[in-house]
Amino acid sequence: MSQPANVWIIDDDRSIRWVLERALNQAGMQPRVFDSGESIMMRLEHEQPDAIVSDIRMPGVDGITLLSQIVDVHPDVPVIIMTAHSDLESAVTSYQTGAFEYLPKPFDVDDAVALVKRAVAHSHEKRASGEPQAEMAQRNAEIIGEAPAMQEVFRAIGRLSHSNITVLINGESGTGKELVAQALHNHSPRANHPFIALNMAAIPKDLIESELFGHEKGAFTGAGAARQGRFEQANGGTILLDEISEMDLGLQSKLLRVLQEREVERVGGRKTISLDVRVVATTNRDLADYVREGKFREDLYYRLTVFPMHWQPLRERPLDIMPLATSLLKKHCRKMKLTGITFAQDAKSALMNHQWPGNVRELDNAIQRALVLHQGNVIHSGDLCLELGITGRPDLRSAAPVSMTETVANIAAGEPDISDSGFSPLDEPSHVRSDEPEGAVSLGDDLRQQEFRIIIQTLRKERGRRNRAAEQLGISPRTLRYKLAQMRDAGIDLDAEMALV
Repeated sequence: MSQPANVWIIDDDRSIRWVLERALNQAGMQPRVFDSGESIMMRLEHEQPDAIVSDIRMPGVDGITLLSQIVDVHPDVPVIIMTAHSDLESAVTSYQTGAFEYLPKPFDVDDAVALVKRAVAHSHEKRASGEPQAEMAQRNAEIIGEAPAMQEVFRAIGRLSHSNITVLINGESGTGKELVAQALHNHSPRANHPFIALNMAAIPKDLIESELFGHEKGAFTGAGAARQGRFEQANGGTILLDEISEMDLGLQSKLLRVLQEREVERVGGRKTISLDVRVVATTNRDLADYVREGKFREDLYYRLTVFPMHWQPLRERPLDIMPLATSLLKKHCRKMKLTGITFAQDAKSALMNHQWPGNVRELDNAIQRALVLHQGNVIHSGDLCLELGITGRPDLRSAAPVSMTETVANIAAGEPDISDSGFSPLDEPSHVRSDEPEGAVSLGDDLRQQEFRIIIQTLRKERGRRNRAAEQLGISPRTLRYKLAQMRDAGIDLDAEMALV
């Protein structure tokens, strides 16, 4: 038989302590009451309750100060903050400090008991999983954020994790919106059920309906057998509709029906299949603008934006750059079986001063490039190749130094570089080049040489395996073949270079 839940009640008001103690006793719990927060922290060193209910305004140590101390030292203990001064500032401060929930006075006793039960269940789930807070953070190590805005996102995830409401995550490409969706799933009661992600922009329009809703045998040419759609596959769990703005307008009405009715019909079928699915959608567009432009259904927009979340670009949260860079460095070092690699101070400065138009995805690519190019055990700024833009076309008329990031960064983006267009600074007429800053004449050639060097080093590292090399470079095998042809045309003996492996 399980032990009754141990709940601590902290309030200087005797009547509140008495009411809550009595109600929780009747609910089968084991409450303990305190009239102040002074002695709580020492008690927590020896005993941790299943939940704490604390008043916000008390003599001595107030509820927010106590909450902050508990969250810092014992983050696994859920704390419910209650107050008779139920204003916006108190509620916001409570959530920002890490409260499990906020309970305004006067409260309905049944509601208070139900809230405590939720907190206790939350505590028991974490203990049963063997994942205290620190370990859960480790499981989702990619979601790193020290910036205030990121802390707000984390708290939103915490509040939403036990809800089934639809969430729309908005943010620039490469920010890692899908990680938020995964975290919402991982921290929910659905965690042991499927998490299905579908990129709406990556599936041909004529296949998207079948992908989403499934099809019956013979529904269309090539449908040789019945097939579950992604919604069915996600039943009991969570489905992520990535880049929802790219969904065909004609198909949006069918998605709306699924969200409204929580049921689906396969293509070519008549049977209605009930669904229990949490829906999370992401977009890098302003859906409100799309609605005004007639590109997105207004009724679907409101169905998706039950709880909108904004995921900030990396340039707006500089506090997160180095923690993310360090985490990515460790991840890729593990993959590449490297040890002892660190960032030099110039590399740290370069990372902090870069604007990151490609967000975390660009940062990830930069770290991988650096691990290919670095010498010894230290990564320097030049190894990161951050000076080039994402277009692949450096500004030859700028007196500011331009580095090589361009070529590699836009390789990853699939953009053509200078050489793709057949244009080279060396091909310009001399009368045009004479107006350039000193050193600009050789810039294009230097960039291409740098690009070629990276490709050769990556091929050597992968022992000539082109598919693996293309993957490391962030380009397609086809693009790599094209680059290799360019290198041969430039007089590079690839066989001789690879013989040096």
